[in-house]
Amino acid sequence: MHSILVIDDDIRLLNLVVDLLRVADFAAVGANSVAEGLAALSSRKFDAIVVDWMMPFENGIEFITRLRSTASYAQHIPAMMLTALSDPDDKVVGFESGFDDYLTKPFETKELIVRLNAMIRRSKIAHTHHVPVVKFGSCVFDTDSGELFLNSESVNLSESELMLLKTLCLRPNHPFTREELAKKFGFIVSDRTIDVQITRLRKKIGDDTRKPFIIKTIRHIGYALATKP
Repeated sequence: MHSILVIDDDIRLLNLVVDLLRVADFAAVGANSVAEGLAALSSRKFDAIVVDWMMPFENGIEFITRLRSTASYAQHIPAMMLTALSDPDDKVVGFESGFDDYLTKPFETKELIVRLNAMIRRSKIAHTHHVPVVKFGSCVFDTDSGELFLNSESVNLSESELMLLKTLCLRPNHPFTREELAKKFGFIVSDRTIDVQITRLRKKIGDDTRKPFIIKTIRHIGYALATKP
């Protein structure tokens, strides 16, 4: 039974979501504010978090940003934004802040359950294949902190570049399709967008964009990260 923390200042909706999750065999715990949510996180472990955006004192974006910057186990818990804000720009902000999924209100119960299960499953797979430090070319990449070093010099990555690199590092030397990489963005992007982001990432890691030897193009499939033995 997966344990879910739900944080929402609307007590009626909070109780509704908690009840729906319990009916679906989740061990759901409700928190009426970020402060209550943090207290719950300090007292027990959760498999996922569902958070509203617009809340007083500290909103969902501020909460997840703070959570992702901590050194506790909680920084790795998959989190879903559940909000009435449906603008594409809002979704971008949500994902860039550290959310793993984004569902808008009103929502279908079945979709909420399916998305939660998929999010938890992805997290468990990532944890199974987790490698803290990955070496490739002249680079060293810390997958926990997101720090990348090229010839011992720190390299700044955009959120999209960081997301792509972390994904490729989940399974070094394994080819990822463009569709698999696109899904990591959390919103619809084209194959061309993936290609452009890969080209930018190649430049930052010292890869040859014409004849790449680190992020290899796998014909008719996608891309794979070639790591040092």
